[in-house]
Amino acid sequence: MLTSALDRFIRYVAIDTASSEESTTSPSTAGQLVLLRRLEEELRAMGATDVTLDEFGYLIATIPATTTKTTVPAIGFIAHVDTSPEMPGNGAKPIVHRAYDGRDLALPDAPDLVLRSDADSSLRQQLGHDIVTASGATLLGADDKAGVAEIMAAAEHLLAHPGMPHGVVRLAFTPDEEIGRSADRFDVERFGAVCAYTLDGGEVGELEIESFSADAMSVTFHGFNTHPGYAKDRMVSAIRMAAAFVETLPAHILTPERSDGYDGYVHTHAMDASVERTTVRLLLRDFRSEGLQEKARIAETLARDIASRHRGRIEVAVREQYRNMREVLDRHPHVVEHAAEAIRRAGLEVRMRPIRGGTDGSRLSFMGLPTPNLFAGQHNIHSRLEWTSRQDMDAAVRTIVALCRVWEERSIGA
Repeated sequence: MLTSALDRFIRYVAIDTASSEESTTSPSTAGQLVLLRRLEEELRAMGATDVTLDEFGYLIATIPATTTKTTVPAIGFIAHVDTSPEMPGNGAKPIVHRAYDGRDLALPDAPDLVLRSDADSSLRQQLGHDIVTASGATLLGADDKAGVAEIMAAAEHLLAHPGMPHGVVRLAFTPDEEIGRSADRFDVERFGAVCAYTLDGGEVGELEIESFSADAMSVTFHGFNTHPGYAKDRMVSAIRMAAAFVETLPAHILTPERSDGYDGYVHTHAMDASVERTTVRLLLRDFRSEGLQEKARIAETLARDIASRHRGRIEVAVREQYRNMREVLDRHPHVVEHAAEAIRRAGLEVRMRPIRGGTDGSRLSFMGLPTPNLFAGQHNIHSRLEWTSRQDMDAAVRTIVALCRVWEERSIGA
């Protein structure tokens, strides 16, 4: 008897796999290895081949080809095992709310948290579905253990049905996506696929082929500290410079809470402050790389002006994080077209929208592995109100299986 994606998901979320930016190891936390080793055992048990968990926490496996064609390329499916460190994940207690009838869902470990259908349009579309939440004390972990469970369930289905023709299917489960490191040690050549699909999206039917381009910017203000009682005309406060900088960023540079769709933004997300030295950390986001450069130029010009007026000085550093994967995927339209066809074969409507963030595919595409993102049924991610549904996960499994068939059917040759 095959194990459903839901049953796998319930098991996986019980393992705390939050990643850690403070750690310098890979994976950054021990809990990720616990889940990766469990997945390794399950893959071997179901009959996958070439199952390898390397020293950095990258688990790769193969589902052998069943087609008689020699022209079917290997394709891959990827999910990350870590969860966001922004919210607690230890001791997650998943609750399955059977046959959802539209009522508000109270979470027993947090009476102040209620999942309300009138405030969540996605939830209103789930009437009759089995909704999965956590208890309110932690994240659920659907980002991305839903994707992990769906790939594992699809793998088991493919291995249990050798009569269904498909090419070589490669699987990868990666660490530390939530802290931006999951592609750091991903070996594209060893993975050996012409393309891959991450299962790391939201609404059922979504196919995401464009993401933000992203840079991280730091602006460090240097002042001069002295005893405040004798500071007249001597003290130069880096804190005051930084505060003026954040407050006076131009209004046309949007912030996350005022942006949507194809809007980019500048997000002040951290500050290390003292009178002598204060660093402001900014996230720059735009769907065009030129937009990033313009945002960085405006921010630096403003910072230099403020420092000059306060008799201080600044240091600026900009680090590339990832780029819009559409720049690569537009050169491989069949990778996207096959995915859209698979979604339709799964009985779903294809929903195309930009990712207001990044996935592994944002970096992997530029590393030579074109990688769109497929839905996984994640909702309210990075929140204690996170949820998914059994039916959405089953739809993702159907889509993975159909996608393997589409690639086999559309490969020309004997």
